[in-house]
Amino acid sequence: MKKYKITHLVSAEFEATAIVNEDEIDTNLNDLKQYKKPDSKFNFTMIKGTESITRTYYEEHGTNTNDSSKKRIINQRD
Repeated sequence: MKKYKITHLVSAEFEATAIVNEDEIDTNLNDLKQYKKPDSKFNFTMIKGTESITRTYYEEHGTNTNDSSKKRIINQRD
């Protein structure tokens, strides 16, 4: 029996949170220092209901998953 790999590209809103010590940010200058952009130090939670599928495709799944000659079926959404 054949197996297929299904991939959905999803767009969604996330909440990124981090608990920091007071000496890691400057509250007087409103400077978040190394926490200005969320990265692996943050916990991410997807906000329910904000997800939307932007593209879906599936392809036959086998031993060589890096074979660019395989036919990939794409279903794009607006």
